[in-house]
Amino acid sequence: MGDRYYKAPSKPYQERDRVTVALSGASGAQYGLRLIEVLVQAGYPVNVLLTQAALMVLALEMDIHLGNRGAEQKQRLMQRFAITDPDLIHLYSEKEWTAPLASGSNIAYAMVICPCSMGMLAAVASGQSNNLIERAADVMIKERRNLMLVVREAPFNQIHLENMLRLSQMNVQIMPANPGFYHRPQSVEDIIDFMVARILDQLDIPHQLMARWGER
Repeated sequence: MGDRYYKAPSKPYQERDRVTVALSGASGAQYGLRLIEVLVQAGYPVNVLLTQAALMVLALEMDIHLGNRGAEQKQRLMQRFAITDPDLIHLYSEKEWTAPLASGSNIAYAMVICPCSMGMLAAVASGQSNNLIERAADVMIKERRNLMLVVREAPFNQIHLENMLRLSQMNVQIMPANPGFYHRPQSVEDIIDFMVARILDQLDIPHQLMARWGER
C-alpha cells in the first residue's frame, strides 16, 4: 500500500518490543495487514495470528491467498512486505498451543486484534481461550499488558456493547474501525492509514502516516 513507512530505527528493537497482531474473520482485513506492514517496515518484531476465517476474508476482500501451511503463509508475508530477517515476523495458527504467547512468562509489548469480530469480542470478554488468539488475549489481560480490539460491526446490539464495556473496565482498549475524514483522504489507502495511525497512537508507537489535527 504505497511507501509511507516509518523511518527505520537507529538500533534494532528488542524482543520485549514485539507486537502481536491477530486477524479474526471480520471484514476489514486491510487494517490488520497494513498494521503488520508498517510495524515490520519500522523494524518492530511482530507475531501474526490468523484464523481460518481471516484467511478467507483476505482472499475475498484483497485477493490474497496465503495458503494452508504456516511456513507457506510466513514466506508469502515476508515476500509481500520485503522482509529479509525471518525473526522479524513469527506466524502461528489458531491451534498452535505451544506458541510462546500462550504463556504469561512470554514477553510482549502489546497485542492488537484487528479486525475483531463480535464473536471474538465475546470470547475474549468471557475468557473462553478456545484458540490461540483467545488465549493470548487472556494472557494480556491477566498480565495487565496492552490489549486492543479493533472492533468491526454495525450497528452494535446490547450484547456487543456490554462485552465492550466489560473489557474496557479491565483496561482493554476498544477501538472501533471508524475512520475520520478531516485529513481529506484521496484513496482507500489513506482511509486505512487513518485507522492504523490511531492504533499506533494508542500504543504509543511513533509514526508518520498522516498529519495530526492542526498540523499542515
